[in-house]
Amino acid sequence: MNQPIDIEQLCAERGLRITEQRRIIARVLSESHDHPDVELLHERAAAVDPKISIATVYRTVRLFEEAGILDRHDFGDGRARYEAAPEAHHDHLIDVETGKVVEFVDPELEALQKIIAEKLGYRLVDHRMELYGVRLDRED
Repeated sequence: MNQPIDIEQLCAERGLRITEQRRIIARVLSESHDHPDVELLHERAAAVDPKISIATVYRTVRLFEEAGILDRHDFGDGRARYEAAPEAHHDHLIDVETGKVVEFVDPELEALQKIIAEKLGYRLVDHRMELYGVRLDRED
């Protein structure tokens, strides 16, 4: 949906020390078109450097999240999943059967959320929306 985000560049901008293993994890995250969990990130990073441990991936993901480089999501499958913190807002539709995550932006929905917040006496400053569904064209 969005242009790939260069996580390595974001690390440099935020003054994070970038080891070779962090560089590999950053590249794997930058090249991900899905929302991988730590185990999948480890699998992908270990394919580049087999010496990368799962503990290193956990520490790196936590560091990137604390630095505002990664967003953590819980899409109801019991696994924390990650994506580069987007430059532009988007929402998610999760296929509950396959786990596929579809990113979308809907201007009407964004406007409606703002109106609802105002009706309730608030100015909307941020939100996160996750929709869960099954494909309409699936065979039963």
